[in-house]
Amino acid sequence: MKRSSVLSLFFCAILWLAAICLFAFTGSIHPACYAYAGTFIPFVFALIYLYAASKLKNFGVATILNGFLLAVFLIVGEADAVMAVIFIVLAVISELLRKLYGYDTRKGTRLSFIPMAFTFYGYVSHWWTDTPGSLQAAIEEMPEGYAAKMEPVIANIPVLVVMIALVVPVSILAMRLAEKILKK
Repeated sequence: MKRSSVLSLFFCAILWLAAICLFAFTGSIHPACYAYAGTFIPFVFALIYLYAASKLKNFGVATILNGFLLAVFLIVGEADAVMAVIFIVLAVISELLRKLYGYDTRKGTRLSFIPMAFTFYGYVSHWWTDTPGSLQAAIEEMPEGYAAKMEPVIANIPVLVVMIALVVPVSILAMRLAEKILKK
């Protein structure tokens, strides 16, 4: 692989992390923004993923993107076991789809993006897998009353299910738009 491709992939990994951080910041508006941002982040993720897939036409795009995220979150103490498992499972599924449908095909890129589009939900999964810990962290780190606003968002499982289900059509649309923007 060329040095320029390695640098491009590293840049994509940084952008992947930046997108997560930017969308996580929406939680300062309201907890629901943080909880459900994962439904809309595919519009940003698709551009990054498509560019990375165009630079690396073999195994590794999903592994690099989610692997970099996981490494950074482990270093800064943000990762837990559930997040790690979700990031790894999403990357494995993505890599398998890309291998199965072709590293240099649109179909392979499109289908392999769908699991990666769920990455933000892996990041925020602690709200549902460690609700007491998440509420305690909100009391300690967020403005007064934030934890009280979180509770109904966390408890509203039907909305969570709908928002997670919407990731699939949103990711398909996002990839189509990314293809037009990047003219692949």
